[in-house]
Amino acid sequence: MEPITEKPVLKRSLTPLMLWGLGVGYVISGMYFGWNLGLEQGGTLGLAIATLFIIVMYISFTFSYTELATAIPKAGGGFDYATRALGSNWGFIAGMAQNIEFIFAPPAIAFAIGAYFNIFFPQIPILVIAIFSYFIFTFLNIRGVKAAAIFELVITILAVGELLLFAGFMLPHFEFKNLQHNALPHGIPGIFACIPFAIWFFLGIEGVANVAEEAIKPQRTILIGFGTAILTLVILCILTFTSSIGVGGWETIVYAADGSVSDSPLPLALAKLIGSNNYFYHLLITIGLFGLIASFHGIVLAAGRASYEFGKVGFAPAALGKIQPKFRTPANALLVNMAIGIIALLTGKTAAIITISVFGALTLYIISMVAVLQLRKKEPALERPFKVPLYPLLPITALLIASFSFIAMCYFNSTLAIIYIAIMLACFALFSFIKNKGKAPDNSNA
Repeated sequence: MEPITEKPVLKRSLTPLMLWGLGVGYVISGMYFGWNLGLEQGGTLGLAIATLFIIVMYISFTFSYTELATAIPKAGGGFDYATRALGSNWGFIAGMAQNIEFIFAPPAIAFAIGAYFNIFFPQIPILVIAIFSYFIFTFLNIRGVKAAAIFELVITILAVGELLLFAGFMLPHFEFKNLQHNALPHGIPGIFACIPFAIWFFLGIEGVANVAEEAIKPQRTILIGFGTAILTLVILCILTFTSSIGVGGWETIVYAADGSVSDSPLPLALAKLIGSNNYFYHLLITIGLFGLIASFHGIVLAAGRASYEFGKVGFAPAALGKIQPKFRTPANALLVNMAIGIIALLTGKTAAIITISVFGALTLYIISMVAVLQLRKKEPALERPFKVPLYPLLPITALLIASFSFIAMCYFNSTLAIIYIAIMLACFALFSFIKNKGKAPDNSNA
């Protein structure tokens, strides 16, 4: 057992298997809901093309980000990498984008948890279930990272098993004509409109880096965790996409019986095949909740670490950078993030919350890839336990696709883009004011 010093620090207790559970768990809810909203924009072909490019981006990004994570294993993730490579201003922007990504993703997932529970308990409002979820999983994360990671691993394994079971049940009824039906309803522009929903398939994988300070032998553990997680997720994405659409066409998993747009594509696909009163339908939907819970719980964990690091270095209120002495977890950061998440829940706008979260993610990806390139020039002697293969091709590929995706999203979501940019500018202006007053340190050489 590690000794507790006068100043509590994060405890190292995470194994490679736990990091795989966290990496897959952060993301796996993207297989259960959200992505199907892109079908309304681009149809099967539009979303498939967008997803193909996003898969290339995430594979390139993951290899590149692993180089950063193993060389600089700190809880701030992209914030720490950008600060070291590009200085405190860009570090703040990367960190703020990361906070927006991780703080806005959980409310969208909480809505989906509420919607899934509401199938069985329609008398309980979706919002009540979503808020209750925040309290339960914030408390679990405060209790300790090892307990949280073990819980995450168990429910992630169940969630992966459910997706494999779903695909195994649906694929025997697959018909290629269902993929071809109305495949590109809005033409080429529909492909670009699909981008945020294609990203939602994989959003959050970089959260593995935010628990680097709590990993046993972080250089080796992070490499294994990242690599196996992205491989698992690509396979699940392809299986879920084809098995869901291949039974009844994309409209079947977008529109509910009353014609409204649904956040629950897998239940819709199952109901089309076997009806909603079938025992197997209820079994799969029940297990499917684990996928949503895995991502919700995992991203809450990663968000707490990101906000904690921001507070620890003086880029946010110092209280966020405090460790709870008994459990040695960033309790203050977790509680503040929960409060912001509940406020976002009260807006009731799932698609908008997802889009703002994706804007934050893309900003982080762009700056992080620039950091990879800059650190190779600035610090060639930096110890890199893992070096990205095919350098500089992979980080440049991720940088170009992420930049193009950001521009496309601004075009198709101009109002939300203005809101996101306004938030970032306001926060940066406040940061600059505090920095000029001498209250925020320049940590570029940390």
